[in-house]
Amino acid sequence: MEADRVVVYKRVGEVELKLHVMLPDGWAVEDRRSAVVFFFGGGWMGGTVTQFFPHCRHLAERGMVAISAEYRVQTIHGTTPDACVRDGKSALRFIRAHAAEWGIDPQRIAAGGGSAGGHVATTTAVLDGFDEASDDLAVDPRPNALVLFNPVIDNGPEGYGHERVSGYWEAFSPLHNLRPGVPPTVVMLGTADNLIPVATMCRFQAAIEAVGGRCDLHLYGGQPHGFFNAREGNPYYPQTVAAMDAFLASIGYVAG
Repeated sequence: MEADRVVVYKRVGEVELKLHVMLPDGWAVEDRRSAVVFFFGGGWMGGTVTQFFPHCRHLAERGMVAISAEYRVQTIHGTTPDACVRDGKSALRFIRAHAAEWGIDPQRIAAGGGSAGGHVATTTAVLDGFDEASDDLAVDPRPNALVLFNPVIDNGPEGYGHERVSGYWEAFSPLHNLRPGVPPTVVMLGTADNLIPVATMCRFQAAIEAVGGRCDLHLYGGQPHGFFNAREGNPYYPQTVAAMDAFLASIGYVAG
């Protein structure tokens, strides 16, 4: 599975970070389509940009401009988790700034991802700071919706990866930075996830609702971390895609 376009959205030294774009049939630059950008999982350490290619192709077939984003990770670039967030914000800013060139409605851009990639997506919506100095800070990086698969959302003392972000966790943890204006959110989580407790995700849902937001939480009995990935014979890929579709249809991003 290949992208229709590959675009460099950011350069850091000799590193080029790319967006892998899948376009719907009948796409035209004059369109104003909804869009989504996905960030892969891998604990801020590694991962592959192809993880969400199946989701992107599916949503392109549903009429969206669908994108999978590269970002820096420790095993390849020697970076710390805060760099992942800066790259996520850079990606959203680039997409919104170039929306007119890509046939995208700049007010209908969703961000999504799995595990640490879900963290990156969520931080673009809720965190202040962690901006790249080279970004055009006049462009709003906040997505208009969130599509999250077993996302990391608590980096507090009892949360995921705290030891790696202990010096700045209070500004870094999505659960601790929710406020009015959080975009509509859907979350898919297995009840046997050994990294993301169900209780934590229920706190996340309640906290979003407490500030007036929407959070649809779908729990999948007995399923572990990463249960949603596209692989042959996995029934939870189509099930979670159906939940994603229903959510996106409810906010007018896909039809029917």
